[in-house]
Amino acid sequence: MRRIGRFAFLSLIASLLPMFIGSALAHGGSSGGTHAGLEIPAISHGEMAVISDYRSKISMLASRAADTNEPFRRVLNYAEIQYSYCLWGQMPGSVTDEQSPFNECAHAYLAATKAVLMAMREMPREAAAAGEIISAIDAEMAGRGLAFITCQFSGEAFNTANIVKPNWSRVPLHPASMASLTGLAALFGLAVLALRHVLRPKAQSSE
Repeated sequence: MRRIGRFAFLSLIASLLPMFIGSALAHGGSSGGTHAGLEIPAISHGEMAVISDYRSKISMLASRAADTNEPFRRVLNYAEIQYSYCLWGQMPGSVTDEQSPFNECAHAYLAATKAVLMAMREMPREAAAAGEIISAIDAEMAGRGLAFITCQFSGEAFNTANIVKPNWSRVPLHPASMASLTGLAALFGLAVLALRHVLRPKAQSSE
């Protein structure tokens, strides 16, 4: 078990090393990047909590949009890329916990998602569906009293030319993120060991 534990830990380090390097080069945030792309307005912490629940619905509607233009497609592409950099929103507390190393990158993809939604409100074919989503979001925010909830990233605007990466250096200081990544690494390590066990008899029989 100790060997498996060590293997899982090394797998975690190996899988995260490229991200640590990339994060260091980018100084861990959006302020150090270029601003040659399209500006994306900031999103409040309260808005994030609701829009995250509608992200897949908004993305699906946007993927079917007919009357698109280049700015719309660039913001949509940024939203999807940023979502993947934020590990597809799967890290615990990434949206709700401002201390999460993934909170700023969650702000980025949800701000872009909101921008995409607002743009579709002006499209003839998508306006009705987008309007329904916006009304639902407004009603839910009012019902949950989220309109005025802010956090350290609530006033931060984003740019399509600048990918916001998770703050990997803070992962060890955030127990929920650390536990989730360690568990993922352990599963990966066990999967590799199982694959080796399956392939080993085949390799021996071929000899």
